[in-house]
Amino acid sequence: MSPVVLGMSRATLSLLISSLFYAKLGRMNASRTARERARAELTREIKEEARRQVAAEGAQRLSLRAVARHLGMVSSAIYRYFPSRDSLLTALIIDAYDALGEAAEAADARQPRPDLRGRWHAICHAVRNWATARPHEYALIYGSPVPGYRAPQETIEPAGRAGLVLGRLLADAWAGHAISDPATGAPLSPLLAEQASTLAAAIAPEVPGVVVLRGLIAWTQLFGMISFELFGQLVGTVDPSDDFFGHAVEQMADFAGLP
Repeated sequence: MSPVVLGMSRATLSLLISSLFYAKLGRMNASRTARERARAELTREIKEEARRQVAAEGAQRLSLRAVARHLGMVSSAIYRYFPSRDSLLTALIIDAYDALGEAAEAADARQPRPDLRGRWHAICHAVRNWATARPHEYALIYGSPVPGYRAPQETIEPAGRAGLVLGRLLADAWAGHAISDPATGAPLSPLLAEQASTLAAAIAPEVPGVVVLRGLIAWTQLFGMISFELFGQLVGTVDPSDDFFGHAVEQMADFAGLP
């Protein structure tokens, strides 16, 4: 043992060992953090290139090898990030749902909470603005299914983010007695009544199922209008469709019972 070490007290030696250990641990953590940052950056680049491919050629032609080739990676390396085409597609779908949900949440949060109709308008326009700015991502989650792809369970929660914004709006309207249980209209079948109750339990537990169902009708109308606009079905009728969209959003607010 070194004479310097022999001359140290037990406490000093213990402190030295601890210092060396934590210095090494710090270097290991710094190295791991750098690797994590590098991995996160390359993952981002892979997804960006995948989105470019989806926009250019469609989701059904997405290829891990083509993504790797464009990024200058050997094809085997990309499988350490995404083990299959479907896993990369799932990551893009989750990102799209999260981005749409975040846009709806932010639009809702910017409005005064008691302004129910103002919140509805803000949410609807935010969803449309997101879709028109990212039509290929919108098509990925609301367009035609990708042949051979089956969305896994992990996409369900992100897919529900935007719908939960609608649920909070209906819950606030119901709690403030600003919306009432509709007394008129066709009676619900037993199956539809059960489905409406299940939906209410998921997005607005305090609101009657029939009220949530009315909100769902307006919500599906919103996405139907956006899909018609993006996929060219409004050409020759109400194109440009800004005025039509604004008018329909107002009508849907009436239908949903918002004051």
